[in-house]
Amino acid sequence: MCASELSSFKRVKSLDEVNAFHAADIRMDERINEAPPKTPLLLDQVRDSIRRRHYSPRTEETYVHWIKRFICFHGKRHPLQMGEAEVTAFLNHLAREREVAASTQNQARSALLFLYKEVLGQPLDELEQSEIGHAGG
Repeated sequence: MCASELSSFKRVKSLDEVNAFHAADIRMDERINEAPPKTPLLLDQVRDSIRRRHYSPRTEETYVHWIKRFICFHGKRHPLQMGEAEVTAFLNHLAREREVAASTQNQARSALLFLYKEVLGQPLDELEQSEIGHAGG
């Protein structure tokens, strides 16, 4: 064979080059597997927490509803950025502007207490100890 014919053949990779290529693939796979799992969305965390406690589907629906309303009331801020003052402001809004019944306020309050204590791990101690008054005649 002449030199021009030899140049038309592809160079075969050495065994070391092949092994290095596969080692890089394995390292890439390890990095992918080591990536931290994505944190579920807040409302998915709420649903999961409710289901782990075997609450009724209606309770889940109601709690998610009140948590959504709370978040929207405060301009879609994440509950971790808020606390007891914002919860109290929301409950006062329900009582004064929306004029909801005490039992409805209690549902909203229970949903938000659940969110902060069970899902976010930040109990609202003062709010847990207070009660919503009932109008009497």
